[in-house]
Amino acid sequence: MKIRTTIVLLAAAALCGVPAFAQNVTAGEPNPSEIGKDQAQQLLKEVSVDKFEDAAFWYGGMPLDMGVLQTKRLVGSPAGKQPIPDEASLGIKEEDKYVLGVKVAFFHRGVSEFSIHPAEPIPVEGIVKTISVWVVGRNYNHVLKVDFLDYRGQLQELTMGTLNFIGWKKLTVAIPPSILQNEYHYSYKSGIQITGFKVETDPLDSYGTYYIYFDDLRAVTDLFGESKRDTDDMSDGW
Repeated sequence: MKIRTTIVLLAAAALCGVPAFAQNVTAGEPNPSEIGKDQAQQLLKEVSVDKFEDAAFWYGGMPLDMGVLQTKRLVGSPAGKQPIPDEASLGIKEEDKYVLGVKVAFFHRGVSEFSIHPAEPIPVEGIVKTISVWVVGRNYNHVLKVDFLDYRGQLQELTMGTLNFIGWKKLTVAIPPSILQNEYHYSYKSGIQITGFKVETDPLDSYGTYYIYFDDLRAVTDLFGESKRDTDDMSDGW
């Protein structure tokens, strides 16, 4: 009797379109058939922010009682770096054969930090999703952070990762939605302005001479708002 009742229930479930058994779906995994539904329109594009070809554009600094910092342009490039496809199609042939080297000579161990900054903040239009940069960390437990200005000009800082690796590595950080990048009342500007990188040193590794190298600063940004802006609109940035 129990077997007959179970068969009847399964048949009824099949006729009503209700699955008899729960599907094996892992929480957090996207459903491919649902991707693209009920999502805001976006125009994501990877853009080159700076290739570190001009060492004079970048300067460094650190506390005077902790050590001495020196920057230098050197020939080199990460073997794993891939060109941005749009640059070739647009005929952009910017020179890309140098990297920025930073040399730090510590006076003594301790909690310290050093940083590099562009001569002017580098603007990135659109709603920036990620920032990436290639780095040689020399397998130290120092921490790399990126500094930038949000829409209101407030200084923001995000951790890109620990420099405990050998050779070149691409470090990427996502910008959270909580950081303001636009204002719905105005459309004349959006995005962020990158103001540099900071390295917080590990006290156990803050001795002797430390070398770090940077190349190919990029961003992935949503340019949908910029692509839909009226060409005859007025600019409020005066």
